[in-house]
Amino acid sequence: MRAPRWSWSPSWPRTLRTRLTVGLVVLLAVGSAAVGVAAVVELERFLTGRVDQQLAEAGPRFPASLERGGVPDGRDDHDGDELGDTRHQATGTFGARLVDGEVTHAAVIRSGDAAADLDAGLTPGDERRLAAVPVDGHGHTIRLSGLDEYRVRAVRGLDGDVMITGLPLEPVEAAGHRLMLVSGVVFGIVLTATGVAGALWVRWSLRPLSRVAATATRVSELPLASGEVALPPRVPDADPRTEVGRLAAAFNRMLGHVEGALTKRHASEERLRRFAADASHELRTPVASVRGHAELALLHPGPVTPEVTRALERIAAESARMGEMVDEMLLLARLDAGRPLERRPVDLTRLVLDAVTDARAAGPGHRWELELPEEPVTVEGDAHRLHQVVANLLANARLHTPRGTKVTVALRVADAEAVLTVHDDGPGVPAEIRPTVFERFTRADRRRVDASGGGAGLGLSIVSAVVAAHDGNVRLDSEPGSTTFTVRLRATSAS
Repeated sequence: MRAPRWSWSPSWPRTLRTRLTVGLVVLLAVGSAAVGVAAVVELERFLTGRVDQQLAEAGPRFPASLERGGVPDGRDDHDGDELGDTRHQATGTFGARLVDGEVTHAAVIRSGDAAADLDAGLTPGDERRLAAVPVDGHGHTIRLSGLDEYRVRAVRGLDGDVMITGLPLEPVEAAGHRLMLVSGVVFGIVLTATGVAGALWVRWSLRPLSRVAATATRVSELPLASGEVALPPRVPDADPRTEVGRLAAAFNRMLGHVEGALTKRHASEERLRRFAADASHELRTPVASVRGHAELALLHPGPVTPEVTRALERIAAESARMGEMVDEMLLLARLDAGRPLERRPVDLTRLVLDAVTDARAAGPGHRWELELPEEPVTVEGDAHRLHQVVANLLANARLHTPRGTKVTVALRVADAEAVLTVHDDGPGVPAEIRPTVFERFTRADRRRVDASGGGAGLGLSIVSAVVAAHDGNVRLDSEPGSTTFTVRLRATSAS
């Protein structure tokens, strides 16, 4: 068994406002750090230069006096310590005398103008470091085990020996550390204040962009696909010289184009609806007349050839089918126009029972099963149209599945909703038409539907429109061997 792979991804700021603020603070922090480091380095370099200057002024007097027991050159007596001439030497001054690379004398001035002998305190490593100091009259930094870092200067004596004078670098390091501490505190305060001020400034600068985002969010929540839509007010004009201002202006122009396109589309749809309604209304009379004449001709008592009888029967059947299609188109046109349906209590249980009874009679080759609750389910709506919804779903299952298919119709109440499901174990709805199954004139297998006397593909569109008019929803779940239509309506009684 493979162990799960663990991965870590940094959580970067997502909003533009946060990114700009963080970027501003980071850049300022980097700049402050660079200034602080440069200031500390320059201060240490300057103070080190001052130490080198002090070493040059002190000269080799202190290390030269070590071999004479503290007697300065040209004097018979002295006021210095027996280990060396400490006059005019700063506390911490180090002196060493080397002959042929070997340290013969070494001392350091302690407080109180007293010199301490360091001969016994120097390690072999210290002696090697002292011997390695270049005799060039320039300052060099070394570290002795008994002392901290020192700045030393080596010069050659009159008798060929080497005189090394050194001053401690501790004051230089202390000054650098203090500057770093002060700089860190000051930069921290500046960064905090800059972060707060920068966040407020960025927020104020991006207010037009926030208004654009808010307007875009309101537009995204509008039902642009249905009916006439009133777009929200435009984004307030911003300075066109800025990027945000140009974005706001372009967004306003886009909203104008969208609103114009929606208006034209709505007008076109309204004209199409009126045409469909008018055409359906005008076709009802001639279709009924053709059907009536065909049925009347079939009732004629005189002799009629079988061919004529067959033609008249087909005319009557197709007239009836066209009449149903005209009625469906007229119903859809009325629903599109938003005409209210009848609102009365409807016993959905009785309605489903009657529809399944009719389906058994129309499709005896299918296996019909009914699952109803013990108590009746009541909804508010138009009984005739709701019966049409159930009848269309059952007809769809009967026409699009082979004989022997099991169709299960179930009704239940869940979360104050009446839930009607029509399930079959047929071949399923083809994947290519599932997204458009509730659109008008959508047909799966035209040859099978035509052979069975099916309609023009308006049944499921009527189901969707009627259910939507009742403030409900219908959903399809289909795969090979299992197809389920689920209708949800608001229940008014579930006792």
